[in-house]
Amino acid sequence: KTVFDSVLLGRKPYIKWDIENKDIEIVENVLKLLGLEEYSLSYTSELSGGELQKVVIARALAQEPKILLMDEPTSNLDLKNQIEVLEIIQEIIKVQKISAIITMHDLNLALRFANKFLLLKDGEIFDFGDSTIINPQSIKEVYDVDVIIEKYLGIPVIIPV
Repeated sequence: KTVFDSVLLGRKPYIKWDIENKDIEIVENVLKLLGLEEYSLSYTSELSGGELQKVVIARALAQEPKILLMDEPTSNLDLKNQIEVLEIIQEIIKVQKISAIITMHDLNLALRFANKFLLLKDGEIFDFGDSTIINPQSIKEVYDVDVIIEKYLGIPVIIPV
């Protein structure tokens, strides 16, 4: 199937008998938003891992959710695309006034883009709150790693020691 078809599957809950112009327009907008319009007619089997990840995100966005649930949306993406995808998600949240719940293991990316954090340890909630809960003590307790947290250009950076 093509990239367009894959993203259009996100509209399935809203399609009754036939695809409407609104569905096509939503898919086109999402493809453009994620920089995938040039791949619209490409087969998903021809895409790189990072491009395929963006298609999965596009499919979720095509559903026009009130709450966007994402599990590791930046896995398989290079650094540029990780930042690009999270900036896009951040913008979508702001413009469309929706919420996002995202699982991430990259604490540096999480600190840069998230405003609330939920730390789990052994399958249970360890802590929940703003960025202040991400500190050397909590990281040691949850991940068993000693770190320091420094700010560079106003952005907190976690450095294992």
